[in-house]
Amino acid sequence: MKEFAYRRATDLRDALLAGSTGARYLGGGTNLVDLMKHGVETPDRLIDVRRLPLAGIRETADGGLLIGATTTNSDLAAHPEVRRRYPALSQAVLAGASGQLRNMATVAGNLLQRTRCAYFADLSQPCNKRLPGSGCPAITGVHHNHAILGWSPQCAATHPSDMAVALVAFDAIVRYETLDGTGEIPLEEFYGDTPQRETALPPGALITAVVLPGSAVSPRSRYRKVRERASYAFATVSIAAGLDGDSPRIALGGVAPRPWRARTAESRLVDGPFTTDGFRAAAEAELSAAESLPGNAYKVTLARNLIVAVLEEVCA
Repeated sequence: MKEFAYRRATDLRDALLAGSTGARYLGGGTNLVDLMKHGVETPDRLIDVRRLPLAGIRETADGGLLIGATTTNSDLAAHPEVRRRYPALSQAVLAGASGQLRNMATVAGNLLQRTRCAYFADLSQPCNKRLPGSGCPAITGVHHNHAILGWSPQCAATHPSDMAVALVAFDAIVRYETLDGTGEIPLEEFYGDTPQRETALPPGALITAVVLPGSAVSPRSRYRKVRERASYAFATVSIAAGLDGDSPRIALGGVAPRPWRARTAESRLVDGPFTTDGFRAAAEAELSAAESLPGNAYKVTLARNLIVAVLEEVCA
C-alpha cells in the first residue's frame, strides 16, 4: 500500500478545506481501504469525517426522514421509522453486507462505493474507470454478472449498492456541502454516465445527508435480492418495489451501472391492472430496452420474473 497522511477533521469547514486540495474523505473505509490495498486507489491524504456531527436520523416537516451521512448501515436498518415507513430500505441494507461491515459502513460511503468488477480491481487488466481510453475487457471477457441496461461500449460494470436501489425507488435526495455552500442532487441523477466520472458531485464536495421525502412513504414495500450464494454477496439482480395508493415504485439493482429506476414499468402500471399478467407486461416493457452480452442474457429473464414475483408479494 502506498504511504498516505491521515488526520481527523475537527469541523465541517476543516474537512472541506482538505477536500478542496485533493484529500479523500474516509468514513467506515470498507470500500476505500480495500481499494487502497489493491493499489486501485492511491490517495496522498485521508480525512476522517466520522467524528463530524453528521450521524443520526430525524423526521422532516413533510413526514419524511433525514439520514445523516455518517449514520452506520446497522443503525439505518434498525431504525423503527425506517422499518415502518420505508421497509424496503431496511431490507436492502440487511441484504447488503455482513453485520461486521454494516457496523462500520456509512450511508454516504455506501452510495459512493465503486464497482466490484474484477477487471476494475485487477491492475494487470485495462479498465476505462481506472485509465480512460484503455478499454473494457469485460465486454469480450467474463461478464456473466455485468449490466444489461444503460451500459456502453466503454463500461459494462454494475453498481454494487443494495441501499441505493431502495433509495432510488423512494426518490431520495443527496444533500452535500462545498466551500461555496450547500447543494442537492436527486439520487436518480447522482451517478455519472461516463466510466471515469462516477457521480455528479462537485470536486471536494462532502455528502452531509440523504433525504427521503414524505411523499415517498411506502409501508407496502419490499426488497428482494438474487445472489450466487446465500451469504454475503453482491446482487445478480435485485428489486425494490412499493405501492403508494395506486402508484407503483420499482427500482432494479445488478442490471446497470447505476441503480435503475424502472420508469417504463411504473408508467404501465399507473392505471393497473395489478395482476400477474399486468406485472408481466410492465416488466417486459421495461426490459425491452435490455442489451445483454452473450454471457448475461439470463439476467433479462431473471429480472422479469423477479419484478412479477415481488409486485405480487407487495399487492398481497
